[in-house]
Amino acid sequence: MSQLAPRNDAWRTHPPPAGVNQYLSDNGSSWLFAVAALFGVTTLGLFAHKFKARNGERFFHYLFIIAAFVGLVTYYAQGCDLGWDVIRQANQINRSGFTRQIFWPKYVFWVVAFPAVVVALGVISGVSWATILFNVFLTWIWQLSYLAAAYTPSNYKWGFFAWGLLAHLFLLYSTLIHSRRNATHVGIRSDYTKLTGYANFLWLIYPIAWGLSDGGNVIGVTASFIWFGILDLLLVVGFAAFTIVLSRRWDYGRLNIAFTQYGRVPVHAGSFPEKNSAHANAAVAPNTRTAV
Repeated sequence: MSQLAPRNDAWRTHPPPAGVNQYLSDNGSSWLFAVAALFGVTTLGLFAHKFKARNGERFFHYLFIIAAFVGLVTYYAQGCDLGWDVIRQANQINRSGFTRQIFWPKYVFWVVAFPAVVVALGVISGVSWATILFNVFLTWIWQLSYLAAAYTPSNYKWGFFAWGLLAHLFLLYSTLIHSRRNATHVGIRSDYTKLTGYANFLWLIYPIAWGLSDGGNVIGVTASFIWFGILDLLLVVGFAAFTIVLSRRWDYGRLNIAFTQYGRVPVHAGSFPEKNSAHANAAVAPNTRTAV
């Protein structure tokens, strides 16, 4: 019966480097391919489901199609045992000279996935685009600090971790306190509270998982990928499903998703400032003609 099961040759085609202490196992590679497959199914599912949504109500579909697609690509790359570097681990837990396989594609995924969630939360709460952009940059500072920490072979890595944690705390305040207050004006404070609570609960687990894996090297590479794989699926796939289900009862006009030359402005009954201005100009134009 074992011969009927598909064989994963990626780990043998791209074997881990010789002499490294912590590296991705064969079973770990198979797990990463499974996560990539789930992201692939999610990408196709969201793409198909967007045709059921009305025009102007596909914003969240587009947002999470991109996040899931990047998840598919990055997890596939890691399943192939590609996109890594060997970094010496200098900490008090392991002996000196201990080395670990560090995969950078997961940070690429986070740099795309975390902002997707942040943008969704910002649009749902009705905050300004300036606030949304600020929150996006906070996620980038957070994850790029973790990336720098993962590639730092000395205990100075924890300085980068601290800066990333500070950005995380700023994001926590912005999404849980500031944006939740604004969601009341949009009329969906209850739904926003559920979504931001879900996302921030998962985000609180990421620093713990990172500190025990790429940071402190307490758990192995395969174990860390099991942990991060579950978190990433819950964050992107779970949050996307949760958002799209709840969005069926939202008033998209009050979300102010429309982009105009005036920025993100309140739009009521399909009325846009540009159209109003154009109509006004058209009404005035005949009266301004002079006889020749």
